[in-house]
Amino acid sequence: MAGGLRGVSNPLEEWSGRVKAIEAGFRAWMAKQPIQIEAAVTTAVGAVQGGALGGLMGSLTADGGSPFPIPQPPPNANPEAMASFKQAQALAGGPLVQARNFAVMTGANAGISCVMRRIRGKEDIQGSMAAAFGSGALFSIVSGMGTPNPVANAVTTGVAFAVFQGGFFMIGQKFSKPPSEDTYYSRTRSMLHKLGLEKYEKNFKRGLLNDQTLPLLTDSALRDVKIPPGPRLLILDQIKRDPELVQAK
Repeated sequence: MAGGLRGVSNPLEEWSGRVKAIEAGFRAWMAKQPIQIEAAVTTAVGAVQGGALGGLMGSLTADGGSPFPIPQPPPNANPEAMASFKQAQALAGGPLVQARNFAVMTGANAGISCVMRRIRGKEDIQGSMAAAFGSGALFSIVSGMGTPNPVANAVTTGVAFAVFQGGFFMIGQKFSKPPSEDTYYSRTRSMLHKLGLEKYEKNFKRGLLNDQTLPLLTDSALRDVKIPPGPRLLILDQIKRDPELVQAK
């Protein structure tokens, strides 16, 4: 009976495995697409996620549900005062307003980040700041925060977003800097992350498969380090399609 129980599969594990396989396949498919298709899909996904988050936040801060009511402009307010009220309203609007604002901001950030990553071949502070600038500028324009000078205010907001994002990126790099011995796995780690297979990095390290062994990888070598058939095919296909992975650096 114990043997029969051990043979029963866990539905939750099966479902989780299928979701991860679909995600890995989608990432592998995206990596093979032209930059315009990857950017469009990434932007759409980011916009949907941002819209959902903005809608949720807007429903929590809608009229009657927030302890901080949306301020109303006084009669005959000057343009500077109107701009300040517009900024407050942009951050305290209803569900639809917040959904629109956050959809534009996160969609632009995701799309620009994708394009910069494909152009530069890596994720770095320049790409991160460029994406933040674009998303901040568009957020300023769409939310109406630019009154009375939308162009100048969009640039100012974009610069503020970029500065904050650059600071966060540098802090994140400082605290997540890999150990010196992991530098031999930089290209391997990048490839696995791109394919959504980062959980197999420990298998590579266990088998001493590093950047120098990438040109020599075979199906049997990956099988020896306990990597399943599906991920093995994705890894070998990626190495074949990306000659930079096997070039000595």
